[in-house]
Amino acid sequence: MTARPPVAPYLTVSPAAGAIAFYTAAFDARQRALMPALDGMRIMHCELEINGGTVFVADAFPEFGKARTPLPAEPVTASVSLEFATSEEVDETFARATKLGAVGELAPTHSFWGTRTAILRDPFGHRWIMNGPLSA
Repeated sequence: MTARPPVAPYLTVSPAAGAIAFYTAAFDARQRALMPALDGMRIMHCELEINGGTVFVADAFPEFGKARTPLPAEPVTASVSLEFATSEEVDETFARATKLGAVGELAPTHSFWGTRTAILRDPFGHRWIMNGPLSA
């Protein structure tokens, strides 16, 4: 097993297995670890490598604390940022993710801060901000 990252977002999703499949297809995620729950129905922990970084994913476990999945229409309090090497990756990832069920909040556009940027909400309620450098 590889060393744990010093900082990683931990997303509570339902169902976690569906989110893992979505992140794999939409963001080209690679699964590095998976721990099913003893109940055989939920996922206690999954470690995904996405774009060179790490995201942890799990189903909600109310018996272990007060985490819950986001509500689709509710504003989010945190987003996951993906910094791509090219602006084309922003466009490709946005198109792939929205085709798979994500909802675009900001279609790919040239930002005033000098990147190609896009924002989407995945089918599980989490918000993703994508940036890539503008081609010269």
